[in-house]
Amino acid sequence: MAGQENRWAELTGGQAGQEYAQRFARLAASGHDVHGEAAFCAALLEPGARVLDAGCGTGRVAIRLAELGHYCTGVDVDSSMLAVARRDAPTQEWLLGDLAHLDALGLDPGYDLALAAGNVIPLLAPGTGSAVVRQLASALRPGGLLVTGMGLDAAHLPLPEPTVTITEFDHWCTQAGLALRQRCATWSGDPYHQGCGYAVSVHSRAAT
Repeated sequence: MAGQENRWAELTGGQAGQEYAQRFARLAASGHDVHGEAAFCAALLEPGARVLDAGCGTGRVAIRLAELGHYCTGVDVDSSMLAVARRDAPTQEWLLGDLAHLDALGLDPGYDLALAAGNVIPLLAPGTGSAVVRQLASALRPGGLLVTGMGLDAAHLPLPEPTVTITEFDHWCTQAGLALRQRCATWSGDPYHQGCGYAVSVHSRAAT
């Protein structure tokens, strides 16, 4: 990744892929539902939709959405995470790239939904948030959706303090031509209220 490292790379050194995958495998084995993000997105999609999983990590969400019949492309800047995704789903499309420069990957625009889960937005390189949102909006078809999940306080982040407020994030979305359609406090759809420590947001690109 050119320029300043993203906060995820600073935390992990870019070598967290296998450990991250094992963490979710343990959760699944203990009976936890590890597919909340995929279920949330699937409820918003028509059959056979095109999905861009931005900051896809080990591919957990994109693989599940593909199992549900959608066509998913995963992008991540961490090659150790993508190595796990490619091992687990070798026929899916996994791309190494910086979300602030998605246009450099030559993606076909027109995605029905772009997803940035797992605190992707707070963990971006400082100063790149608005550019990333703009790139994700450009990847969407008219009427397409940007779905994000992010911690808003230290209790919901792998960081000592939040790096972006929900007001700042909404401003980036507005600048990118996106309008807020829905906001929840969890991937299960619990109601959001001011002061929530986590926000799941659905923004839409104008239909025309």
